[in-house]
Amino acid sequence: MPFPAVSFRWALPLLALALAACGGGESSVSPAPAGDYATKTAYRPRQTVDSYEAPPAGFAKVYAGLVARHGTRGLSSMKYDDAVLNLWTRAQADGALTALGRQLGPDVEKIMRANFVLGWGVAGIGTPGYGNLTQVGIAEHRQLAARLAQRDAELFAGQTFEGRPRQVEVLHSGQDRAVDSSQFFAASLAASAPAVAGAIAPAVVDRFQLYPHKLSATTDAVADAASVRAAVLAASLDYQRYAAGKDAAGFGAEAAAKVAAARAAPEVRSRARAVLERLFIPAFLDKLDAGTYAFANNGTRTFASADGRFTSTLTGDGKTKVQSAVDAAALLYELYIIAPGLRQETGGVSLDAYLPAEYAPTFAYLQDIDDFYGKGPAASEYGGITTRFTQALLQDFFDEVGRIAQGRMERVARLRFTHAEVMIPFIVRLGLRDASTPVPRAQTYSYANNPWRGEDVSPMATNVQWDVVRDGRGTVLVKMLFNEQEVDFPGDCEAARYAGGSHYYRFDGLRRCYGL
Repeated sequence: MPFPAVSFRWALPLLALALAACGGGESSVSPAPAGDYATKTAYRPRQTVDSYEAPPAGFAKVYAGLVARHGTRGLSSMKYDDAVLNLWTRAQADGALTALGRQLGPDVEKIMRANFVLGWGVAGIGTPGYGNLTQVGIAEHRQLAARLAQRDAELFAGQTFEGRPRQVEVLHSGQDRAVDSSQFFAASLAASAPAVAGAIAPAVVDRFQLYPHKLSATTDAVADAASVRAAVLAASLDYQRYAAGKDAAGFGAEAAAKVAAARAAPEVRSRARAVLERLFIPAFLDKLDAGTYAFANNGTRTFASADGRFTSTLTGDGKTKVQSAVDAAALLYELYIIAPGLRQETGGVSLDAYLPAEYAPTFAYLQDIDDFYGKGPAASEYGGITTRFTQALLQDFFDEVGRIAQGRMERVARLRFTHAEVMIPFIVRLGLRDASTPVPRAQTYSYANNPWRGEDVSPMATNVQWDVVRDGRGTVLVKMLFNEQEVDFPGDCEAARYAGGSHYYRFDGLRRCYGL
């Protein structure tokens, strides 16, 4: 259950980004792209802007809270592409490629080249290369902001409180693509709602809310042992031990064994061979499965931007291994799911021909079981070890609405930008339907016994938004949107529902329901 390392980077000022912000107020709902892309699925809003439930009579919108995953990105580092290209190069030397297989290498190289220079010449991207947002990812957050401005237009019309503009606060994890997503979002909001542009505060880092799975006992030390942050730090360290398979209860090792067993299933090997035998002759794959051949991401490669002004040389770390047909097919799947988001950068490269649709669900499941145990609901007996570290984020959602309930209206919105490693467990903590149900420890997660799917729970730019309304008596209601679709709070919160069939809930009732 690895977590990619990402570098810190400064973002460009909002003004520069606003010049490039597009309107993007499209309100039509498009289904998620077919193809079993798991958590690399491109974002699509799930409800039209003109179809939302209006506030009840006597209530007005007063606040919007949001947390979102970064937009569609390229590969996080030179791993899958280099390992697959090394395998392909050996097969080419052996004369072991089929006619279709001969096309694979050039297409993988195009994906690699695009990642080497990703973001070059794009305003708002500081350091070109792997891990950056693609043009699709930039558009996702620009359009998300534009739809927020359209849905909650009255909030972003230049409201004041006690003679001062109500502020829009922006928080992010401090990691590059979350930083960039926050800037593209804020710039688009400023362009879509000019009256609020001057009230968008400079973005700040909050690791305890937005990068809590990676906290350090030294650099993130907390003095107040009774604080929420201290609890989050302790939960983060517990989780990191779990993810490394070193927790005292042995839950992490047990979960890893379940994932490994799924990967080792005979039907997975059979489907991996079926995928690869369209690309490589069987004798070559036999050598791979027998251990005669093994490959890794250990190449050194250099690529330059099209204008020749940027050149990058990278060497793989050798940690991504190809030691079987299943390894090879799984890495091919990693490229298959990243390719749609890179089509503008690669000139339209698609890997659909190399991984037929009938086999994609097998490899999507391998991704999903890893994420289910690594970031999601996991087993009911694990005690929430994969989700407890999101407590500060959950608390902040409630604290912000609490300020509104107290009449403290200085802020009109708080916008937060993070990663799948935080969104997935946060959605579990919220108790959203089909996204938060664990399995018994005695069972193993499967598509047959659990509705959790990565493509539904955490596509790129996945987000949770709370629209808050208030009446003249100070009664506060909250409506939750998940990927821009109005959704119910958990069944345990039914008593807080304002009216039958409504998506608005009494805030005081939600507090009791969540124990906050």
